[in-house]
Amino acid sequence: MPTPDMLQLSLGPVLFYWTRQRYADFYRDAADWPVEIVTLGETVCSRRRDMKLGDWLGIGRELAEGGKQVVLSSQTLIESEADLRDLRKLCDNGEFLVEANDQSALQCLSAAGLPFVAGAALNLYNPASIGVMARAGMQRWHAPVEMSRVDLSRLLDDCRAEGLEAPCEVFAYGHLPLAWSSRCFTARRHQKPKDRCQFVCQKHPEGLALRSQESREVFTLNGIQTLSGACQDLRHEVADMAAMGIAVARLSPRSEGMADIVTAFDAARRGELAPPGPLSLVEADICDGYWHGRPGMDNTRLPAG
Repeated sequence: MPTPDMLQLSLGPVLFYWTRQRYADFYRDAADWPVEIVTLGETVCSRRRDMKLGDWLGIGRELAEGGKQVVLSSQTLIESEADLRDLRKLCDNGEFLVEANDQSALQCLSAAGLPFVAGAALNLYNPASIGVMARAGMQRWHAPVEMSRVDLSRLLDDCRAEGLEAPCEVFAYGHLPLAWSSRCFTARRHQKPKDRCQFVCQKHPEGLALRSQESREVFTLNGIQTLSGACQDLRHEVADMAAMGIAVARLSPRSEGMADIVTAFDAARRGELAPPGPLSLVEADICDGYWHGRPGMDNTRLPAG
């Protein structure tokens, strides 16, 4: 078992659109993985209706019975009154902490006096904004995905100097969430209108690669969300992250190979990952540029030249 002062591992919400059976199988397996926190819910598109709030609550209860801390994550882009109604139900679930991914969720939770996790999309870059969130009930905050190690270390030092002790979570593995749009790029790719998309996202359980003219996978299209083409992999940085005072490393779910990814990060936080180790855990390009203050798509572990 992890020691109390060890970096915790969390599973982020599934960003892609899977079938109900795939979700069920994934979280049944995840119950046995060495992660302390599991974040559930649909964060990308309200048209992905296979899973209702009751379904997420059912999965959450099973995971909680197994000792996991369960968090329900809100949608990042709210576009309609129906989205707001669903958001209010989520915030008023009465069982689990909610991760706020936009100002609507933040307002709903803080007005009700409910504790919450601040998602990366809230863009917390300085102690002043983190202090505002802490006073509103924030229990943990997720660093912006493009923030470098140097900038985050400085921010954490400034927060400690001001007595702000809310734990920080860092996106440590997966396709980086970069942007959201009112347009659905996946539907457009299949020549379908957004409101009659026929749920083509389910044809791409790890997103749709967008390549440059040089055939490099620059982005991953996921409905209205744009992700990085490569997967960020900070396995080799976890000791440094723990020394900085980062509390949680988030691993973003993939449809294949996730058990191996979790095992590798668990070994890394215990100091058991023999360097340099394999650069890629699954069939995906790797990046870590943002963490090192470079273009996000860079992989600093590749040999020079």
